[in-house]
Amino acid sequence: MKEKERLDKRRKLSSKLSFINNEDDDDEGGTSNELVDKKIKKNPDVDTSFLPDKERDLAIELEKEKLKLEWLKEQDKIKNEILEVVYSYWDGYGHRKSIKVKKGTTIGRFLELIRHDLSQEFHDLKSVNMDGMMYVKEDIIIPHNYSFYDLITTKARGKSGPLFHFDVHEDIRLVNDIRIEKDESHPGKVVLRRWYEKNKHIFPSSRWEVYDPNAQHDKYTISDTLVNK
Repeated sequence: MKEKERLDKRRKLSSKLSFINNEDDDDEGGTSNELVDKKIKKNPDVDTSFLPDKERDLAIELEKEKLKLEWLKEQDKIKNEILEVVYSYWDGYGHRKSIKVKKGTTIGRFLELIRHDLSQEFHDLKSVNMDGMMYVKEDIIIPHNYSFYDLITTKARGKSGPLFHFDVHEDIRLVNDIRIEKDESHPGKVVLRRWYEKNKHIFPSSRWEVYDPNAQHDKYTISDTLVNK
Protein backbone atom coordinates (compact mmCIF):
# COMPACT_ATOMS: atom_id res chain seq x y z
CA MET A 1 0.00 0.00 0.00
CA LYS A 2 2.74 2.41 0.95
CA GLU A 3 4.68 1.48 -2.12
CA LYS A 4 1.70 2.37 -4.29
CA GLU A 5 1.34 5.79 -2.63
CA ARG A 6 4.97 6.53 -3.32
CA LEU A 7 4.59 5.71 -6.99
CA ASP A 8 1.52 7.94 -7.28
CA LYS A 9 3.40 10.88 -5.74
CA ARG A 10 6.30 10.41 -8.18
CA ARG A 11 3.94 10.38 -11.16
CA LYS A 12 2.28 13.63 -10.02
CA LEU A 13 5.66 15.32 -9.47
CA SER A 14 6.92 14.22 -12.88
CA SER A 15 3.77 15.54 -14.49
CA LYS A 16 4.20 18.97 -12.85
CA LEU A 17 7.84 19.23 -13.91
CA SER A 18 6.97 18.30 -17.47
CA PHE A 19 4.30 21.00 -17.56
CA ILE A 20 6.72 23.65 -16.27
CA ASN A 21 9.38 22.71 -18.86
CA ASN A 22 6.85 23.00 -21.67
CA GLU A 23 5.91 26.52 -20.54
CA ASP A 24 9.57 27.53 -20.49
CA ASP A 25 10.05 26.19 -23.99
CA ASP A 26 7.05 28.18 -25.20
CA ASP A 27 8.40 31.36 -23.63
CA GLU A 28 11.83 30.90 -25.19
CA GLY A 29 10.32 30.17 -28.60
CA GLY A 30 8.24 33.33 -28.47
CA THR A 31 11.22 35.45 -27.54
CA SER A 32 13.30 33.97 -30.36
CA ASN A 33 10.56 34.66 -32.92
CA GLU A 34 10.24 38.23 -31.73
CA LEU A 35 14.00 38.77 -32.18
CA VAL A 36 13.87 37.39 -35.71
CA ASP A 37 10.96 39.69 -36.55
CA LYS A 38 12.85 42.69 -35.19
CA LYS A 39 15.92 41.85 -37.29
CA ILE A 40 13.92 41.46 -40.50
CA LYS A 41 12.02 44.73 -40.25
CA LYS A 42 13.76 48.00 -41.32
CA ASN A 43 13.12 51.45 -39.97
CA PRO A 44 11.93 53.49 -42.99
CA ASP A 45 13.14 56.71 -41.35
CA VAL A 46 16.80 55.63 -41.28
CA ASP A 47 19.05 56.64 -44.24
CA THR A 48 20.69 53.49 -45.61
CA SER A 49 22.01 54.98 -48.88
CA PHE A 50 25.58 54.72 -47.59
CA LEU A 51 25.29 50.96 -47.20
CA PRO A 52 26.57 48.67 -49.98
CA ASP A 53 23.94 47.99 -52.62
CA LYS A 54 25.09 45.92 -55.59
CA GLU A 55 22.07 46.65 -57.76
CA ARG A 56 22.24 50.39 -57.14
CA ASP A 57 26.01 50.50 -57.74
CA LEU A 58 25.61 48.56 -60.99
CA ALA A 59 22.89 50.96 -62.17
CA ILE A 60 25.15 53.95 -61.43
CA GLU A 61 28.07 52.42 -63.35
CA LEU A 62 25.83 51.63 -66.33
CA GLU A 63 24.56 55.22 -66.38
CA LYS A 64 28.12 56.57 -66.25
CA GLU A 65 29.15 54.33 -69.14
CA LYS A 66 26.12 55.44 -71.14
CA LEU A 67 26.94 59.14 -70.62
CA LYS A 68 30.59 58.50 -71.52
CA LEU A 69 29.64 56.80 -74.79
CA GLU A 70 27.22 59.63 -75.64
CA TRP A 71 29.97 62.21 -74.98
CA LEU A 72 32.50 60.32 -77.12
CA LYS A 73 29.95 60.05 -79.93
CA GLU A 74 29.33 63.80 -79.77
CA GLN A 75 33.09 64.52 -79.86
CA ASP A 76 33.52 62.29 -82.90
CA LYS A 77 30.76 64.25 -84.59
CA ILE A 78 32.53 67.53 -83.83
CA LYS A 79 35.88 66.18 -85.08
CA ASN A 80 34.28 65.33 -88.42
CA GLU A 81 32.89 68.83 -88.94
CA ILE A 82 34.50 70.72 -91.84
CA LEU A 83 36.63 73.74 -91.00
CA GLU A 84 37.96 76.30 -93.47
CA VAL A 85 41.42 77.38 -92.37
CA VAL A 86 42.81 80.62 -93.76
CA TYR A 87 46.60 80.65 -93.72
CA SER A 88 49.54 82.43 -95.28
CA TYR A 89 52.40 80.54 -96.88
CA TRP A 90 55.33 82.62 -95.64
CA ASP A 91 58.67 82.76 -97.44
CA GLY A 92 59.46 86.34 -96.43
CA TYR A 93 56.28 87.42 -98.19
CA GLY A 94 52.74 86.42 -97.36
CA HIS A 95 50.70 84.33 -99.81
CA ARG A 96 47.13 84.15 -98.53
CA LYS A 97 45.47 80.76 -99.06
CA SER A 98 42.73 78.64 -97.53
CA ILE A 99 42.03 74.95 -97.17
CA LYS A 100 39.14 72.87 -95.86
CA VAL A 101 39.90 70.15 -93.33
CA LYS A 102 38.09 68.27 -90.61
CA LYS A 103 38.38 69.68 -87.10
CA GLY A 104 40.02 66.45 -85.98
CA THR A 105 42.88 66.92 -88.46
CA THR A 106 46.31 67.19 -86.84
CA ILE A 107 48.67 70.05 -87.67
CA GLY A 108 51.07 67.55 -89.23
CA ARG A 109 48.40 66.23 -91.59
CA PHE A 110 47.28 69.81 -92.33
CA LEU A 111 50.84 70.75 -93.40
CA GLU A 112 51.11 67.66 -95.59
CA LEU A 113 47.87 68.63 -97.37
CA ILE A 114 49.19 72.16 -97.92
CA ARG A 115 52.48 70.84 -99.28
CA HIS A 116 50.54 68.71 -101.74
CA ASP A 117 48.34 71.65 -102.81
CA LEU A 118 51.13 74.24 -103.19
CA SER A 119 54.09 72.22 -104.45
CA GLN A 120 53.36 73.12 -108.09
CA GLU A 121 53.21 76.82 -107.29
CA PHE A 122 56.09 76.95 -104.79
CA HIS A 123 58.93 74.67 -105.87
CA ASP A 124 60.66 74.79 -102.47
CA LEU A 125 57.85 72.62 -101.14
CA LYS A 126 58.71 69.77 -103.50
CA SER A 127 61.92 68.93 -101.64
CA VAL A 128 60.49 68.84 -98.11
CA ASN A 129 58.11 66.67 -96.15
CA MET A 130 55.78 67.45 -93.28
CA ASP A 131 58.66 67.51 -90.74
CA GLY A 132 60.35 70.29 -92.70
CA MET A 133 57.31 72.57 -92.31
CA MET A 134 55.91 74.64 -89.43
CA TYR A 135 52.55 76.15 -88.60
CA VAL A 136 52.78 79.40 -86.65
CA LYS A 137 49.67 81.09 -85.29
CA GLU A 138 49.54 84.17 -83.08
CA ASP A 139 53.34 83.97 -82.72
CA ILE A 140 53.07 80.40 -81.43
CA ILE A 141 54.68 77.41 -83.16
CA ILE A 142 52.10 74.64 -82.89
CA PRO A 143 53.52 71.09 -82.65
CA HIS A 144 52.41 68.62 -85.32
CA ASN A 145 50.60 66.28 -82.91
CA TYR A 146 47.94 68.85 -81.93
CA SER A 147 44.66 68.94 -83.84
CA PHE A 148 42.37 71.86 -84.61
CA TYR A 149 39.85 70.15 -82.33
CA ASP A 150 42.36 70.36 -79.46
CA LEU A 151 42.90 74.09 -79.96
CA ILE A 152 39.19 74.83 -80.33
CA THR A 153 37.90 72.82 -77.37
CA THR A 154 40.55 74.17 -75.00
CA LYS A 155 40.14 77.74 -76.32
CA ALA A 156 43.91 77.93 -76.66
CA ARG A 157 45.48 81.38 -76.71
CA GLY A 158 48.61 82.71 -78.34
CA LYS A 159 50.75 85.78 -77.72
CA SER A 160 48.88 88.01 -80.17
CA GLY A 161 45.40 86.47 -80.37
CA PRO A 162 43.26 83.36 -79.93
CA LEU A 163 44.48 80.09 -81.42
CA PHE A 164 40.97 78.75 -81.87
CA HIS A 165 39.73 81.06 -84.66
CA PHE A 166 40.68 79.99 -88.17
CA ASP A 167 38.34 81.99 -90.39
CA VAL A 168 39.13 85.27 -92.17
CA HIS A 169 39.80 88.27 -89.94
CA GLU A 170 41.72 91.43 -90.54
CA ASP A 171 45.16 91.57 -88.95
CA ILE A 172 44.74 93.56 -85.74
CA ARG A 173 48.16 95.10 -86.41
CA LEU A 174 46.36 97.16 -89.06
CA VAL A 175 43.59 98.40 -86.77
CA ASN A 176 43.87 102.12 -86.12
CA ASP A 177 43.78 101.80 -82.33
CA ILE A 178 46.10 98.88 -81.59
CA ARG A 179 45.42 99.22 -77.84
CA ILE A 180 42.03 97.55 -78.31
CA GLU A 181 41.91 93.77 -78.57
CA LYS A 182 38.96 92.63 -80.68
CA ASP A 183 39.57 88.90 -80.21
CA GLU A 184 40.26 88.70 -83.93
CA SER A 185 42.80 86.17 -85.10
CA HIS A 186 45.43 86.45 -87.79
CA PRO A 187 45.88 83.87 -90.53
CA GLY A 188 48.44 81.35 -89.35
CA LYS A 189 51.75 81.21 -91.18
CA VAL A 190 53.01 78.08 -92.89
CA VAL A 191 56.81 78.27 -93.19
CA LEU A 192 59.67 75.98 -94.05
CA ARG A 193 61.72 75.00 -91.02
CA ARG A 194 64.97 75.90 -92.79
CA TRP A 195 63.62 79.40 -93.49
CA TYR A 196 62.83 79.80 -89.80
CA GLU A 197 66.31 78.66 -88.73
CA LYS A 198 67.87 81.30 -90.99
CA ASN A 199 65.57 84.11 -89.88
CA LYS A 200 64.61 83.40 -86.25
CA HIS A 201 66.64 86.41 -85.06
CA ILE A 202 64.57 88.77 -87.25
CA PHE A 203 61.03 90.09 -86.62
CA PRO A 204 58.44 88.56 -86.79
CA SER A 205 60.03 85.13 -86.29
CA SER A 206 62.08 86.45 -83.36
CA ARG A 207 58.80 86.55 -81.38
CA TRP A 208 57.78 82.98 -82.11
CA GLU A 209 57.67 80.42 -79.32
CA VAL A 210 56.71 76.75 -79.19
CA TYR A 211 53.17 76.19 -77.90
CA ASP A 212 52.88 75.51 -74.18
CA PRO A 213 49.31 74.70 -73.08
CA ASN A 214 50.18 75.79 -69.52
CA ALA A 215 51.43 79.24 -70.53
CA GLN A 216 49.19 82.13 -69.53
CA HIS A 217 48.55 84.78 -72.18
CA ASP A 218 46.15 87.04 -70.30
CA LYS A 219 47.25 90.02 -72.39
CA TYR A 220 47.94 89.99 -76.11
CA THR A 221 51.05 91.76 -77.35
CA ILE A 222 51.79 93.17 -80.79
CA SER A 223 55.49 93.88 -81.24
CA ASP A 224 56.32 95.73 -78.01
CA THR A 225 52.79 97.05 -77.54
CA LEU A 226 50.49 95.56 -74.91
CA VAL A 227 46.91 94.97 -76.01
CA ASN A 228 44.03 94.53 -73.56
CA LYS A 229 41.86 91.44 -73.79
